[in-house]
Amino acid sequence: MSTKYDIVVIGGGPAGYVAAIRAGQLGFKTACVDQWLNRDGSHAFGGTCLNAGCIPSKALLESSELYERTKHEAETHGIGVGEVTLDVAKMLERKDGIAKQLTGGVQALFKANKVDGIAGTGTITAKDTVKVTPVTDDGEEQELKAKHIIIASGSTPVELPMAKFDGDKIVDSWGALEFDEVPKRLGVIGAGVIGVELGSVWSRLGSETVLIEAMPDFLPIADAAIAKDAARQFKKQGLDIRLGAKVSKAEVKGDEVVVEYEAKDKTETLTFDKLIVAVGRRPETAKLLDGVDVKLSDRGFVEVDADYKTSVDGIYAVGDVIGGMMLAHKGEEEGVACVEKIHGEKVEVNYETIPSVIYTMPEVAWVGKTEQQCKDEGLDVNIGSFPFAANGRAKAMEQAIGQVKMIADAKTDRILGVHMVGPYVSELVAEMVVAMEFGGTAEDICLIMHAHPTLSEAVHEAAFSVHGRAIHAMNKKR
Repeated sequence: MSTKYDIVVIGGGPAGYVAAIRAGQLGFKTACVDQWLNRDGSHAFGGTCLNAGCIPSKALLESSELYERTKHEAETHGIGVGEVTLDVAKMLERKDGIAKQLTGGVQALFKANKVDGIAGTGTITAKDTVKVTPVTDDGEEQELKAKHIIIASGSTPVELPMAKFDGDKIVDSWGALEFDEVPKRLGVIGAGVIGVELGSVWSRLGSETVLIEAMPDFLPIADAAIAKDAARQFKKQGLDIRLGAKVSKAEVKGDEVVVEYEAKDKTETLTFDKLIVAVGRRPETAKLLDGVDVKLSDRGFVEVDADYKTSVDGIYAVGDVIGGMMLAHKGEEEGVACVEKIHGEKVEVNYETIPSVIYTMPEVAWVGKTEQQCKDEGLDVNIGSFPFAANGRAKAMEQAIGQVKMIADAKTDRILGVHMVGPYVSELVAEMVVAMEFGGTAEDICLIMHAHPTLSEAVHEAAFSVHGRAIHAMNKKR
């Protein structure tokens, strides 16, 4: 027996569950098939993001920052706390509790929007058929018929051939959230967003942490000035960042991991208690296709057109599995847009205004073009910046570090990019996303009143600086 649906979504991460909910809202009979299993064998919707990525990592980042600030900052505020102790088990319990609340929330939203959530591995066997293989003991094999199939199977950590995961000494980003004690010596291969965040967590809690990055530049995806500023702050906090270092070997010897890497024509060796491999993610397409000729790229991503249609009529794909910026919010927007296009609406995701955030301390956030990208495209620009060292709220928070940098077209004054490193810039960047979506200019931001004292004033002043008229800082000629 087959169950018939209007839409079947494969994958219950941000792109998938959001697409399913929107489909339910629009009156489509919808099912969402998801294969995620937690360490205890239980199923939960939410994918990597809610279960082992975005949410758990931010919970630990918050806990570790609070621990760090309590140890080193409380006295500055005149607060005596005595000996500060660390309970890793309780910290992990809190992290897991938050994830469980949110994944349970997805189930509730499915019910409210009449979406059938199905635990299982979805395999497309025909353009209108999904075979579901159970992943839990109480599941059963099913065949789902669908007018439309949306692939939202997400991504999985890349494993290096010379540093294979063993789930104990050499781990992926999920394993890095499960250490039951603070490793004395921690190695991280990859100094990108995930590597820096995870390295920061355990460094704050007491690990001697080394980030080993093959690229010669730190955070090359970010604006160079912001990346340089961020690196300076992270190094002050104790992170040992080694650039241009290519790992050639990682071997478990007893209770240690010995890592060899090449840098400046020399072979260096480091020994760690734990090693995190965070060198990126690859599309999750295993067991996805069986006899259906959905076209994949050379790197394994599902190829789609502007309407998220694959090479097979009636099959669509969104989120990490189609490539681009592997961000939960990007996947969510694509999931909604895909379903609304199926519904006949005219919608579009603006890929020029996707915000990016690194949730370290200080945070790093940006939207739009970097200064180098503008140069490469031959754009004539005006650039302004403002330091949080001159921001009253940041000083009151004992977080007066970093800056806001704004790039505007020299002719039209239209904002092309905004880049930040500092306190809570993950929240501040939203103002600039909105401004850029509406074609805003630096002058527009200048004319908008910002409350005093707030961190948002740094954005206001950066806009003034674009025109050489910042009020609370010296203006620099560029």
